[in-house]
Amino acid sequence: MKDEDFCPIYESINLLQEKWTLHIVRSLLGGPKGFNELGRDIGGCNPTTLTQRLERLEAAGVIEKTVQSTMPPRTRYTLSGAGLELEGVIAAVGSWGRRFLAQSRC
Repeated sequence: MKDEDFCPIYESINLLQEKWTLHIVRSLLGGPKGFNELGRDIGGCNPTTLTQRLERLEAAGVIEKTVQSTMPPRTRYTLSGAGLELEGVIAAVGSWGRRFLAQSRC
């Protein structure tokens, strides 16, 4: 892709539109979580999909993965600086939902 072909809006939507992605970000806004804790927190996402989304978000620099050298090893996920910047996006979506949707599940 050439620089003049890059569209930040398109690329951002392309990353964030995948199912479960914004749920993962919202959950991690509450602090670091392990894989199972994250899966329970967002609910309904199968482990394979969760793994794929976490890998994509890590590759995009939105989250950071830390493997603790304990027995058994523990993996923790946290938002990077770029991921923390999405807090305003999540807040805006929540605000819009409260204003325009009949019932909120949050």
